[in-house]
Amino acid sequence: MKVSVISPFYKVAPFIERCAESLLGQTLPEVEFIFVDDASPDDSRSILEKVIARHPERNARIVTHEVNKGLPAARNTGLAVAQGEFIYHCDSDDWVETDMLEKLYKAAADHQADFVYCDFWMQFEKSARYMATPDYTDPEQMIKEGFLAGAMKYNVWNKLVRREIYLESGIRFPEGHGMGEDMTMILLATHATRTIRVPEALYHYVKLNANAFSNTFSERHLTDIRFNTDRTLKELEDWNVIDKDLYINLFKLNIKLPFLFSGDKAQYKLWKKWFPEANRFVQKNRHLPFRTRLVQWFAAKGLFPMVSLYEFLINKVYYRLRFRV
Repeated sequence: MKVSVISPFYKVAPFIERCAESLLGQTLPEVEFIFVDDASPDDSRSILEKVIARHPERNARIVTHEVNKGLPAARNTGLAVAQGEFIYHCDSDDWVETDMLEKLYKAAADHQADFVYCDFWMQFEKSARYMATPDYTDPEQMIKEGFLAGAMKYNVWNKLVRREIYLESGIRFPEGHGMGEDMTMILLATHATRTIRVPEALYHYVKLNANAFSNTFSERHLTDIRFNTDRTLKELEDWNVIDKDLYINLFKLNIKLPFLFSGDKAQYKLWKKWFPEANRFVQKNRHLPFRTRLVQWFAAKGLFPMVSLYEFLINKVYYRLRFRV
């Protein structure tokens, strides 16, 4: 197998048929599809079984959790049985272009890369936004400027990673800590030798509610984010690169940045509480738009009414009008 696709599912009955069809319809033939049933209580499994039955030519199976273990554990279950040269994770409420794996794998083969990524679409209810990613061929640059400084997302679902990296590093997803589990991609990237970008939007990330992240904040989410952040910081302690202190602090600023876009004063307090040592680096991040740095500067100076005004004008007015979210 050239690629192992791992797609956990839990309560995604309205979405899983579209997702599974887009995966099983891939133009790359040498693919195994591992769907992990994380004890989903709805009709997701029966819907998926019907889709798989329509594609008897594909190497597809369902692995079952008897009890719900969460997304990171489900990803690890898939990793434990995967046999492909590369690993690809797909979230079961999203979908992909049917030539995605072929294009990602070809880029990996053509450039001898072990970490491949592409652009993506952010799908709202009535519109979509093209999300371009920067071009990186050097893993260190991608980690520093992209993942830590915030020029690029570290989501799992638009990236193809050589399975050998998982095997040799022993890196797995943080079971029991789902919010922020995508930070695992940062750790995997520290073991990559060459990265490559496919400059096409091949993944469709469904975001029906533009404010879902802030609206679903809970103490559990905060605990998970902090766990995954601290885990990442600890693993990067031995990462021997120039300017590491700068980029570590930019990462801390980006971790708490969503607190400023919630309109919730309680989250403004969290912004002040989390990683205050990073605040002096606000104006040193040249990889984020000026307006983002300006909001962080307002927060660092305690000007939270200005933060609220920005959040209202940009997120509540501009984005709603432009993308009809």
